[in-house]
Amino acid sequence: MVNNLSSATEFCLLGFPGSQELHHILFAIFFFFYSVTLMGNTVIIVIVCVDKRLWSPMYFFLGHLSALEILVTTIIVPVMLWGLLLPGIQTISLAACVTQLFLYLAVGTTEFALLGAMAVDRYVAVCNPLRYNIIMNSHTCIWVVIVSWVFGFLSEIWPVYATFQFTFCKSNLLDHFFCDRGQLLKLSCGDTLFTEFVLFLMAVVIIIGSLAPTIVSYTYIISTILKIPTASGRRKAFSTCASHFIFVVIGYGSCLFLFVKPKQTQAAEYKIVSLFISVVTPFLNPFIFTLRNDKVKEALRDGMKRCCRLVKD
Repeated sequence: MVNNLSSATEFCLLGFPGSQELHHILFAIFFFFYSVTLMGNTVIIVIVCVDKRLWSPMYFFLGHLSALEILVTTIIVPVMLWGLLLPGIQTISLAACVTQLFLYLAVGTTEFALLGAMAVDRYVAVCNPLRYNIIMNSHTCIWVVIVSWVFGFLSEIWPVYATFQFTFCKSNLLDHFFCDRGQLLKLSCGDTLFTEFVLFLMAVVIIIGSLAPTIVSYTYIISTILKIPTASGRRKAFSTCASHFIFVVIGYGSCLFLFVKPKQTQAAEYKIVSLFISVVTPFLNPFIFTLRNDKVKEALRDGMKRCCRLVKD
């Protein structure tokens, strides 16, 4: 614990309650999720880079989405796993806490921007296929990705700076498995109401702002698909969007529940939702985008065949 009227120079992460045996079980589960996440998303990045059949805007964006999923889980999970192995309370320095929170929010914001861009890409592919290659050319795709990354990292500088301007004099115990912003604000002795309101507005702008083009795009996409006369044609058209749509529902649903709250300290209570965002969603990403995508499955099969030939030779 820190003394009154002083600010914490390090924080103690309480992590998960329960016995050491439960912690070992959780470690095994989360380590499995993390390993599969790394392998699955890395495989997607590799096949998108090497297989010419996947050299299109949709898979270019998918490769960057997989990289973001690797980053977001790597920012959180190794620290969480280390905490599960330690017999006592895990400590994290102020600098490490700032870095972790910034990277977590910046990568998440970048992912929202990219998901919005992917929705627009699917709209052009379904609703304006004849001009798709002209509109979604390589120059456009590269700039979309650059803007998404730059926006994600620049937009989170002030929120993180504002969070750490407060004096954390109530305690240095964070009831979480990472440096959660809501938990940090709960430890502040100052009046956080205005800052929390600004952070709420920024969350609304970022999440709803990136969700709006997704909603508009899928409104037009569904309208166009319903006009296709044959059932096979409708299935084929929707199959190009299904994976992205499923990921959008999972990702936005959990983040709207967690971040779009007038009081950021309320979000700190939902540890399970944070776990879903940082562990489960990145784990599901490779399965969502491979099990429902014939091109990716073909590329994976061909890649495995080539690997088998190399091993035999």
